[in-house]
Amino acid sequence: MAEIEHIRHTLAHLMAAAVREIYPFAMPTIGPAIDTGFYYDFDFSGGEMPNDESLKEIQKKMKKLLNVWTEFSHEEVSATKAREVFAGNQFKIELIDNLEKEGATITLYTCGGFTDLCRGGHAEHPNKEIDTDAFQLDKVAGAYWRGDEKNPMLTRIYGLAFESKEALAAHLTQLEEAKKRDHRKIGAEMKLFTTSPLVGAGLPLMQPNGMIIRKEIEDYLWSLHKNKGYSRVWTPHLAKEDLYITSGHAAKFGDELFRVSGKEEKFFMKPMNCPHHMQIFADNQFSYRDMPIRYFEPATVYRDEKSGQLGGLTRVRAITQDDGHLFCRVGQINDEVSTIVSIIKEFYTTMGMMEGYWVSLSVRDADNSKYLGTDEVWNTAEKALEDAAKSNDLNYKRVEGEATFYGPKLDFMFKDAIGRQWQLATIQCDFNLPERFELSYINEAGEKERPVVIHRAISGSLERFMGVMIEHFAGAFPLWMAPVQVRVLPVSEKHTEYAAAITKELKENDIRADLDDTDSLGKRIRNMKIAKVPYFIVVGDEEVAAKTITVENRTGGKKTEALELFITKLKTDISTRSLS
Repeated sequence: MAEIEHIRHTLAHLMAAAVREIYPFAMPTIGPAIDTGFYYDFDFSGGEMPNDESLKEIQKKMKKLLNVWTEFSHEEVSATKAREVFAGNQFKIELIDNLEKEGATITLYTCGGFTDLCRGGHAEHPNKEIDTDAFQLDKVAGAYWRGDEKNPMLTRIYGLAFESKEALAAHLTQLEEAKKRDHRKIGAEMKLFTTSPLVGAGLPLMQPNGMIIRKEIEDYLWSLHKNKGYSRVWTPHLAKEDLYITSGHAAKFGDELFRVSGKEEKFFMKPMNCPHHMQIFADNQFSYRDMPIRYFEPATVYRDEKSGQLGGLTRVRAITQDDGHLFCRVGQINDEVSTIVSIIKEFYTTMGMMEGYWVSLSVRDADNSKYLGTDEVWNTAEKALEDAAKSNDLNYKRVEGEATFYGPKLDFMFKDAIGRQWQLATIQCDFNLPERFELSYINEAGEKERPVVIHRAISGSLERFMGVMIEHFAGAFPLWMAPVQVRVLPVSEKHTEYAAAITKELKENDIRADLDDTDSLGKRIRNMKIAKVPYFIVVGDEEVAAKTITVENRTGGKKTEALELFITKLKTDISTRSLS
């Protein structure tokens, strides 16, 4: 049986063949396998363009063609021969020209009479290996040729493909659940954040309710660091361009940098905090006895992401990182990484996301031109992180080509409540920035020695992490994080005085409580459920007479008890950050 990636790649070819039969004028460009299936980009400028309604016809044609897709054959050809095969298709010709310049082998793969330019990796016998009930065309979207907005806009058709009919059905169910949990929808309903065209795309504004969640997350992160040797620092939102030329970020980020002109000097809005933290370290005279030095800063950085890629909180232009940089000796890397790992594990256990996690040990690929630093430095850094991953018994695998330009990293992948994977925490080992900024401390011999920098972020960006949490909890946040923890609902006006006293006492015990005496009781209860408040207290004649409270939770539990006992339970759950 073929690997799922090969099946997905084969289906991309099959879809291209089906599209060509229905739309003979269409020009196929490229069509890779992706995590959940495949896609293919087409130029339909010669005629009618398909839409989402056209997918059923294309899918039906794919299933019909599959009957004659018995076996793949391939042929190595010259660039001249390849150009003849794809004459009139400027996109394929461009790919062939690039392959010729690189001196790469050019191969054509054919199945069922359809020939494509391809490097291989298919189901050898598609009609026997592909389950027609295990794939489905998904949607139509726009995409620039080769991802460059200066190039023509193409039409991208996405397909889903899995090992079985059951796996496809499970994925479709997950997609439906994801729509219900969309953080943009829940964020608007619960008044967590908003966007404004006057402020700009990718620059979300935190509503009071959203700011409560954000502050709770930020405070929790600091509580996990403050007793582990970290010191808080603050850095400005912009810096002279010289700083980022020295660090290498100016060359790396290029068009993503926001440029600001002062009266006399040129500045960048900072895309990263690390160069600023290098300057704080450089202003001190540290010895080996002082090491490690640990800085913590939840700071906002700015990147001019393409407008078409922006959305909600998960892709923004103002990115607040729970950033930390520690400066240490090579022999201290393992201990420092271990401390960070312990923080990550505690944080994501609290969020209910540790089950099924894995870690990508992201290292270089063969193209050394993409990276700063020598082979010796990179080999040392990669080995240090791998040793730390082993000693901390991390579920890791080595992934080539995913390193940052200045060093390798450990990227932590967590699953949310409906099984989607998110890359969140990261630990990066960097021997290069200390070299570029000529950082040093005094070693035992009284000589200057370079420190190693470890970059780490626990939540990633607070904006993106909030978006993930909104969807992970579907807006039903645990008590410690909930914007309103208790809502008090008097049945009628005569119960308002006692309800107000209950609300006052809750607030005096640092519990986020409010009183709602507007509209009918039924409407107030409905509004409370939309707001997903963890607990509500209905105050009627019995409660006023007995001086008790009747507490209900959002899952349907109900209990009458003394207010003092309820407050004690709440404070325990809040202090322990209970998930229940």
